[in-house]
Amino acid sequence: MSKLRFDVVQGAFKKKAVKVETPKGRISDYFGELVFNRDKMKRYLDADTFNSLVNCIDNGAHLDRKTADEVAAGMKTWALEHGVTHTTHWFQPLTDGTAEKHDSFMEYDGQGGMIETFDGKALVQQEPDASSFPNGGIRATFEARGYTAWDPTSPVFIQDDTLCIPTIFISYTGEALDYKTPLKKAIKAVNDAALPICRMFDPKVNKVFTYLGWEQEYFLVDEDLYAARPDLMLTGRTLMGHASSKNQQLNDHYFGAIPSRVAAFMRDIEIAGYKLGIPLKTRHNEVAPNQFELAPIYGEANLANDQNQLMMNVMNVIARKHGFVVLFHEKPFDGINGSGKHNNWSLGTDTGTQLLAPGKDAMGNLQFITFFVNVLAAVQKHNDLLKASVASAANAHRLGVNEAPPAIVSAFLGRTMSDVLRKLLELPSDTPIEIAGDKGQSFGLVEIPEIFVDNTDRNRTSPFAFTGNRFEFRAVGSSANCAGAITTLNAAVAEQLILFKKGLDREIAAGKPMNIAVMDTLKPIIKEIIDVVCFDGNGYTDEWKKEAARRGLDVETNVPNMFKAFTTPKALKLFTGLGVYSEIELYARNEVKWEIYTKKIQIESRVMGRMAINHIIPAALTYQRRLLKQISLMKDVFDDSYKTMAGVEIGLVREISSLVTEINSRVDAMVEARKRANNIEDKYKQAKAYHGVAEAVLELRTPIDKLEEIVDNDIWPLPKYRELLFIN
Repeated sequence: MSKLRFDVVQGAFKKKAVKVETPKGRISDYFGELVFNRDKMKRYLDADTFNSLVNCIDNGAHLDRKTADEVAAGMKTWALEHGVTHTTHWFQPLTDGTAEKHDSFMEYDGQGGMIETFDGKALVQQEPDASSFPNGGIRATFEARGYTAWDPTSPVFIQDDTLCIPTIFISYTGEALDYKTPLKKAIKAVNDAALPICRMFDPKVNKVFTYLGWEQEYFLVDEDLYAARPDLMLTGRTLMGHASSKNQQLNDHYFGAIPSRVAAFMRDIEIAGYKLGIPLKTRHNEVAPNQFELAPIYGEANLANDQNQLMMNVMNVIARKHGFVVLFHEKPFDGINGSGKHNNWSLGTDTGTQLLAPGKDAMGNLQFITFFVNVLAAVQKHNDLLKASVASAANAHRLGVNEAPPAIVSAFLGRTMSDVLRKLLELPSDTPIEIAGDKGQSFGLVEIPEIFVDNTDRNRTSPFAFTGNRFEFRAVGSSANCAGAITTLNAAVAEQLILFKKGLDREIAAGKPMNIAVMDTLKPIIKEIIDVVCFDGNGYTDEWKKEAARRGLDVETNVPNMFKAFTTPKALKLFTGLGVYSEIELYARNEVKWEIYTKKIQIESRVMGRMAINHIIPAALTYQRRLLKQISLMKDVFDDSYKTMAGVEIGLVREISSLVTEINSRVDAMVEARKRANNIEDKYKQAKAYHGVAEAVLELRTPIDKLEEIVDNDIWPLPKYRELLFIN
C-alpha cells in the first residue's frame, strides 16, 4: 500500500491541464442549444401546439393527449438532429441525487423493420420501479408500481445521446416519492398566500415567483489519490488523516490564482452548463485548499433546483475527464472548512417587483417591510423545521463548527434593518417609510438607504442572513437537494402570510386606512420577533447557545432528533393545511431520513474498522518491527547502555503498542455498538443508536491520527492531507 501511495502521488504531480475546446462565437450563440426552450418550441411546433404548451407552462392549463403527441413529435425531430437515440424521465428521488431509466426510440414498424418513435404517452408518463427507491414504507416491495409524470415548467434537455424529461415521481396511490412534487406545491402555496397581499399594493400583479440562487461549494481531489483512499471512495470523506502543517491558516487559497488544471475543468463545466441553459456566473477558489465554488444567476426556484441537480451530474462526469473526482460531501476533510450550498431565496412578482428589496416610494417600502417581517416571523415559528430540513449525517459534521452556521436557526438583519424595525415600533403607524435622499431628512422619517442593496452588513456565522434583496439560507449542505430546504421555507412563509392577511383584513374592516392597517398588523409581529429570532452577533459562541435556548429557539444537535420536527402537531398542521405534504408523506419521509442516516453511519463504521485493521495497524506494526530491529542492533553494539542510547526508539515502540491496543479496543467497541443498533427495529430508535456509533467513529480517529504522526512516512499506506489538498 505504501508503494501505491507514492506511485499515485508521483503520477498526480505529473498531470497537466487538459485542453478544452471552446465553441466558436460568443456564449450567447450556444447558450441553451441542448435545451428544448421556447425558441426551439417555436421552430419545431405549430402555432396552436406552441400556444397550448406555453399556456400549460405559464398558467398550469391541461395538456390534452393530441397536443402532447404534437409536442413529442417536435421534440423527437429536434432530438434526432442532435444524434439522440434514447429518452428518459429524469427525476429526483429521496436520495439527494437524480435517477433515470433510458428507453430507445426504436420500435418495430410492423413490416419487418425498425422506426424511431416517441409519442405523447412516453413524454407525459413512465412507470419506474418505485420499490427501488426510498419510500418510507409507502409502497411494499411487491407493490413496485410508481409513476413519473412530465413537469412542463422545467425544459427538456439532452445529455449525451439521451433526451431527458424532468418529471415528478409519485406512488401508485399518489404520494410524492421525490423532492420536486412538494417543492412545486410549496411554490404554489406561497403564490396563493402572497398574491392577495401584493394586489393590495398593485392590482396588476397576477403571479408571485419564488427565486433561488444556489452557491455550489465542492472539493477537487486527483482521481489517483482518491482511488488510494477507501474511505473517500466509499463514504465521500476522509475518516482519518492528521492535519497538514499548512492548511488554510493564511487564507492564501481564497485569494490566489485558480490552478491551471482546475481552471480547465471550470471552463469545461461552464461550456457544458451554458449549452444546457444554466446561467453560470461565478467561479472561484474557496477558503480551504482544493475547495472551489460555482454559482449561477438566480432563477425561478423549481428550474434553478433542477439546474443544480443537473450541474452536479455534469461536474462528476467532466471531473474524470480532467483527472479529478468532485467531493460534494459537507465535510470531506477534518480541521478545514466544510462545503455548503447557500440558498439565496427571494420573492418577486410578474410585474418585476422584488418583494424583499426596498421600494421606490413609501408604499413600495411598506410592501417590502410587510414581506420582510413576515418571513422573519415564519423563520421564528418554524426554526426547528428549517434546521431539520438541512440536517443529515454529512451536514452534522459541518454545522456548529467555526466555519459554518451554528445548528441554531436565527436571522441576521444587519444594523440598518435592525434600526428600521426598532424605529417602526416607536413611531406612529402613519409614518412614511422613505428612501433616504429622495425627500431629504425629516424628523421621524423611517429611512432606508438608497444604496441599501450594496451596503448591507455580512455575518458568516448566521444560518439565515438578509443580504439586501434576499435571504441567504447558509445552512444548506453542499450535497443536498435544495428542494428540501426551499419547500420547508416556502411552506412556513405561506402559512405566515395567510395569518397576516387575516389580521390585516380585520384592521381594514375596522375602518383603518390601508397603510395604517398594515403597520398596526405588523407591529405586534415585530415585537415578537425582534429579540428572539433576530440575532446579529457571533453565532459560534457558547454564550449564544445559552441565549438561544433562553429565547426559545431550537438548540437540538442530535440529527435523528431533529427530524422529529416534521411530525409534530405544528408541522402536521402546516404542511397538510397547505397541501404540501400529507400526513402519510411526512411520516414516510422521516422513516427515509432515519434509514439513510443509519446506513451512512453504518457504512462509515464498517469502512473505518476495516481500514484500521487492514491498513493502519499493519503499517504501525511494520514500523514497530523496524524500531525493534534497530533497538536490537544497538543492544549488540552498546551493551547495557543501549537503553539510554535507544531511548527514543523504545519510547516509540511503547507508544505504538499503546495506540494499536487502543485502536483494537475501539474497533471492538464500535462493532458491538453497531450490532446492538442493528437489532433495533424502530427506525428512529435505531438512528439514535447509530448516533452513538458515529461518535465511536470519531473517537477511533484520534489514535489513528496519532499513529500517522509517528509511523515512518515511507510506510504510511494512505495519501496524506498534504497530498490530497495541495496536489492539483
